Amino acid sequence: MEVDFAEKLLKQLESSKERFEVKMMLMDLISRLVGIHELFLFNFYPFVQRYLQPHQREVTKILLFAAQASHQLVPPEIIQSVLMTIANNFVTDKNSGEVMTVGINAIKEISARCPLAMTEDLLQDLAQYRSHKNKNVMMSARTLIQLFRSLNPQMLQKKFRGKPTEATLEAKIHEYGELDAKNYIPGAEILDLEAKEEDGDHEDGWETASSSEEEDDEDGEWIDVHHSSDEEQKELAEKIKSMPVEEQKAKAAAVSTSRLLTQEEFQKIRLAQLSKELKSAPGKSAKRKNVEIESDEERRGELLSLRDIEHLHKKPKSDKETRLATAMAGKTNRKEFVKKKTKLNPFSSTTNKEKKKQKNFMMMRYSNNVRSKNKRSFREKQASG
Repeated sequence: MEVDFAEKLLKQLESSKERFEVKMMLMDLISRLVGIHELFLFNFYPFVQRYLQPHQREVTKILLFAAQASHQLVPPEIIQSVLMTIANNFVTDKNSGEVMTVGINAIKEISARCPLAMTEDLLQDLAQYRSHKNKNVMMSARTLIQLFRSLNPQMLQKKFRGKPTEATLEAKIHEYGELDAKNYIPGAEILDLEAKEEDGDHEDGWETASSSEEEDDEDGEWIDVHHSSDEEQKELAEKIKSMPVEEQKAKAAAVSTSRLLTQEEFQKIRLAQLSKELKSAPGKSAKRKNVEIESDEERRGELLSLRDIEHLHKKPKSDKETRLATAMAGKTNRKEFVKKKTKLNPFSSTTNKEKKKQKNFMMMRYSNNVRSKNKRSFREKQASG
């Protein structure tokens, strides 16, 4: 049903003679249908490629449509042509830094949804921009490198892979059409270990609480309740790391199928999975302690925003008109701060000093010279002779 609707829309778009704004709305709708429902609409990508030029009007939105229409079920060869078009037209030194940044951002978003479309040669070329003089280009290239560190580190050169972590060791690129269906929630084994720890703490706490109630029943003092600390979380992580992989999967499957999980438990699982990005691999020393981590849901949502394509790490310099308008907007009316000269008698005449300001300069030149001669110093008079 969705495929037929998308095909009809594409035919209408190809033969449309409407204004460009109407075509943009059709492209937006088609890209959302293709991306959300993972449809096969191969003719849409060559149609979008025709508009992927830096001078094209609303080109950032067209890049957004190309990224929205990308998904893992599209053959990589089709998306590769889109990536190469963006790289050749946008990511070149002849363009400005903003144009290059927009191109790399678009390539990153497309690659996040269809990793197989990226080739090693293109990735190595784009990774070289990590030391570019423009900060926006540099940061965009580094985010692309960071993406492939989590998706497929083997595609990067060794100097770009960074220190191996538990997450990078588990990272595996899937072949085209390969499904990674699981009958459990990855990381749910931590809930089973936490439950066992809490049961042990409750038993110890019950014994201490009962003995304290027998001894100090008359005092009526509060009983301390035990809470989990960071050290206990580290101990749980170490226990999980020491467990075999099959045992971890069995415990995770037992927890996932036995009951419904709450939002707090999902948050614990997510934190445990994200912590693998910080933990170094066995035998490797950790290089960084704090890293910004984005989950797959945050990185690859159903719909993109225009900010993902147009994001600039450094604000560009404004032109002269913009700076002048900002300066004029910040100025206040200075007349209220000027000292007002008022006369005691408004009908009185002006002074000689005020009259001289109104006279012609040629009329006052001789008197100014006489006054300046009288005001000369003794040394100036000797020098003149």
